[in-house]
Amino acid sequence: MMTTVSQTKEIFRRAEAVCFDVDSTVIKEEGIDELAKFCGVGDAVTEMTRKAMGGSVTFKTALTERLSIIRCSREQVNKLITDHPPQLTAGIKELVDSLHQRNVKVFLISGGFRCIVEHVATQLNIPLHHVYANRLKFYFNGEYAGFDESQPTAESGGKGKVISMLKEQYGFKTVVMIGDGATDLEACPPASGFIGFGGNVIRPQVKERCSWYVTSFGELLKELEKI
Repeated sequence: MMTTVSQTKEIFRRAEAVCFDVDSTVIKEEGIDELAKFCGVGDAVTEMTRKAMGGSVTFKTALTERLSIIRCSREQVNKLITDHPPQLTAGIKELVDSLHQRNVKVFLISGGFRCIVEHVATQLNIPLHHVYANRLKFYFNGEYAGFDESQPTAESGGKGKVISMLKEQYGFKTVVMIGDGATDLEACPPASGFIGFGGNVIRPQVKERCSWYVTSFGELLKELEKI
């Protein structure tokens, strides 16, 4: 049963927690693609990201395969963040500030990498314990050693698992998920509502399947101002 636009808006206005996807939602780019470009294997990885988004391979398989091509060192990751810091999407800072002023808890749930997502969280004044993302692993000499496969975000359906966990841990009744991709849409339920975001990239399968689809964070800010 699909909720109507007005129902989704109502859920958003009374949400106790709002969870954002990061790549192509909170930031303009896809972190893994940027990392691949930076490490000189951009084209091969972009194609695999497209497959993962389209749902033709499992998320964990796509992540494993892409990372085995990139094989980034700790130094490369740090240099990427310094030289090409993730670009925030217009309006996200104002929206997060507005949610925080209303005592709404804000979380970042990403299939991307914690080291990059933490950098984003800091810019938005989101506490680091509100960040759920994948952890890259490195050997003592800084070489790539894989990723932490035990994180819920490393699996298909991982975002929903995180939201279920948050509801249990904090006792939230109303949680909204906002994102651009299929993995974000699939997190509702357990999320009470889903808002599709097309400000950076429009994914037709998401746009068609959600009741409230926005292309700018200003639309969400306007809704909050009605409270």
